[in-house]
Amino acid sequence: MENVFIQIRRDLHQIPELGFQETRTQQYILNYIYSLPKERYEIQTWRTGVLVKVLGRNPIKTIGYRADIDGLPIEEETGYSFASSHQGMMHACGHDLHMSIALGVLTEIVNCPIDDDVVFIFQPAEEGPGGAQPMIESEEFKRWKPDLIFALHIAPEYPVGTIATKKGLLFANTSELFIDLKGKGGHAAYPHQTNDMVVAASYLVTQLQSIVSRNVNPLDAAVITVGKITGGTVQNIIAETARLEGTIRTLSAESMEKVKERIEAVVQGIQASFQCKASIDYGSMYYQVFNHEELTAEFMDFIREDTDVQVIECKEAMTGEDFGYMLRETPGFMFWLGVESEYGLHHAKLQPNEAAIPAAISLLTRYISFKGTR
Repeated sequence: MENVFIQIRRDLHQIPELGFQETRTQQYILNYIYSLPKERYEIQTWRTGVLVKVLGRNPIKTIGYRADIDGLPIEEETGYSFASSHQGMMHACGHDLHMSIALGVLTEIVNCPIDDDVVFIFQPAEEGPGGAQPMIESEEFKRWKPDLIFALHIAPEYPVGTIATKKGLLFANTSELFIDLKGKGGHAAYPHQTNDMVVAASYLVTQLQSIVSRNVNPLDAAVITVGKITGGTVQNIIAETARLEGTIRTLSAESMEKVKERIEAVVQGIQASFQCKASIDYGSMYYQVFNHEELTAEFMDFIREDTDVQVIECKEAMTGEDFGYMLRETPGFMFWLGVESEYGLHHAKLQPNEAAIPAAISLLTRYISFKGTR
């Protein structure tokens, strides 16, 4: 049984697809689920996602478990014999493990029914443009809305046999950031006849960095990172346009709003100073992952008492995860699953230890059975 889900992970690893393009992934998930006893579950699809309700023997509540299914636009460098067959795409955030673990737990619950219903949610577009919020607004999700929900995320920095989580805030509020500047290009020898957007972009990057240091409460935390700047065409033409691409991370929703207000004010100042036009696009925005205190404490106590898995109470991270939208609607929690990789999340050489797959299936099956059996 263990090797089955490791092989499933390898199969899925070879077909990473971007958000809302996960057609092959969806079909793979459906094909596997259809191989299970059909009288034990009901199934729905939503866009490229899948929802499966495993029927309980005498249900009084519905337990939800979510796994994300999309990949990233990264060229793989693992050297795996089962490396991505989709050029320029890779499961570099561990969603291949997330899916294989979810299918393993689903199989166990189908074969060994518990009292309550369990809904397995295979959610598309976690990496972007954001699948959780539109999914929970769908009729399909509302039809089987769980009473509690939880999920995991792999953690390369922790060893196999370890989970890490905490009550309250676990992951930050996050937002993408795209700023486009348009001025007037021209010959490099006549800068006075132009509005240089490379210079404007340079000033803008510097001013953005002052927002966190001067506008955010020092007892709070925020990050503005500009990861990419593009502008101009060749070395002797003054750039007419420039584009900044980055990300915003804050520990509170209030700070996110404050940071965005200040970004907009700074951009207005750049427009006036450089006589240019500017537009801001916040792209995908993710709400904070805030773990329900009682359910998280119960989960951590269950692991300490009933398993040999090590539990670490970690600190909050500036990581973004759209599972936060589900937790805003339904009590639950997320936790880190140790997979001990030399390379981190979103790295082209990420190689999670596959021993984490059967370990997680066993742990989660026991926990769901504990929560759903009276």
